Amino acid sequence: MGSPSSQAVAPAMKTPAPNKRLAHKILMTSRASWFVAAMIGQWVFIYFIVGYYYTRTFAGDFEAWNDKPLIDGHTSGDSVGNLMFGAHVIIAAIMTLGGTLQLIPQLRNRFRAFHRWNGRVFLVTAILLALGGLYMEWVRGAYLNLTGAVAITVDAVLILWFAVMTWRLAMARRIADHQRWALRLFMVANGVWMMRIGYGAWILLTKGWGVGPALDGPFDTFLAFAAHLLPLAILEIYMWVRDRGGAGAKYAMSALLAAAAFITAIGAFGAWMMMWGPYL
Repeated sequence: MGSPSSQAVAPAMKTPAPNKRLAHKILMTSRASWFVAAMIGQWVFIYFIVGYYYTRTFAGDFEAWNDKPLIDGHTSGDSVGNLMFGAHVIIAAIMTLGGTLQLIPQLRNRFRAFHRWNGRVFLVTAILLALGGLYMEWVRGAYLNLTGAVAITVDAVLILWFAVMTWRLAMARRIADHQRWALRLFMVANGVWMMRIGYGAWILLTKGWGVGPALDGPFDTFLAFAAHLLPLAILEIYMWVRDRGGAGAKYAMSALLAAAAFITAIGAFGAWMMMWGPYL
């Protein structure tokens, strides 16, 4: 018989390692919870774009674009800029809807032709929105402060880069790599939506601490870049953990995604209450 101390240690040494299969299942569930929150939030955003901008645009009431504070979509005498803005908001709804549909596994697996064509539409509209955003920022001067303009420029460059990589890898039939770059593109292409739900959550939780009158406060500066870089960073961590992480890393990532789902839901609700719903 061994010593008492060795007998006490033996059971601990036989304790099974964390169940990797369970950890992976929880990770996938947390991922799905974030996607559902994001999809609902994005479809509410689409509803606002259609209800606010589409109705005014197709009715020819372009000056009504300016009814929403902080955004001057219509400028007298700027026909090109007005056209760019109108096209921008119309394309935004198409891209947002197409992006969410690309991420639904049932559509991707059962309707592959639709997935391919919808992916092309998403890719092209994301590129057009990036180029249009650059035009409106630096040619039209449609920005509140320089920090915000620089942040949008960074986002646009990332969209163009990721779009090229997504297309090239699809053409090369490197599907796993294509899917990674497509997810990256989804994150940065939705930077405008991410910013709005960021404000929605922050204002509800902190009553707007750090938000300046011209979106020039400390939180505004943070969110200008975090709206696209923070989701991208979370995605990169998720993909690493999904592919290489152990059970502990997957449990931690699951908690992070659950928190992200909560913030996304709160942010979408706040955005609807403060930025979208009152103008419909």
